Amino acid sequence: MHRPTRRGRPRLRPSAGGAARVRPTPSACAAAAPAMAGALGGMFGSQAPGPPPPGPPGPPGLIPPPAGPRNPNSTLVDELEASFEACFASLVSQDYVNGTDQEEIRTGVDQCIQKFLDVARQTECFFLQKRLQLSVQKPEQVIKEDVSELRNELQRKEALIQKHLSKLRHWQQVLEDISVQHKKPAEMPQGPLAYLEQASANIPAPMKQT
Repeated sequence: MHRPTRRGRPRLRPSAGGAARVRPTPSACAAAAPAMAGALGGMFGSQAPGPPPPGPPGPPGLIPPPAGPRNPNSTLVDELEASFEACFASLVSQDYVNGTDQEEIRTGVDQCIQKFLDVARQTECFFLQKRLQLSVQKPEQVIKEDVSELRNELQRKEALIQKHLSKLRHWQQVLEDISVQHKKPAEMPQGPLAYLEQASANIPAPMKQT
């Protein structure tokens, strides 16, 4: 049987190898904490703290702009257009046609595409934030836009219905014409004698002499 130990003293438990293993109590940990803190402070005291990571500029939610000089007069749309043109320029460049270094060309193309995607995300975030600001400041404007979109959708569906109705009338007329053409030969008499009778009926009568 294990005898109870006194509070504040470490308990001895036999380990797998037979030796006793010390398990510190909470009071022992609390007593050793200042010494450990002092040792760690002396170990890392000579190192200067690094600068904090730069946060994204502007309101929260925007993706930070890509590194590199940015023209103050350019907009996100201009950068999006320039990055889109750069993607095609890298594909049609002379180096790409000659194929001297495929790995370098692939890396350049990937960088251009990645820059285009980054600017596209920034542009999307910009418009989403403007949309959010508009919905908060002028909620009636958002309702007007929704009503306008619903009205345009109704007009589009009405035009589609009219288009289908016109096609339906056209094909109904075609079917009626086909049915009439099939009925006419059945009503007309068959044979050469009937043809002669019909031809003689069409000949005008001779005029009487006075």
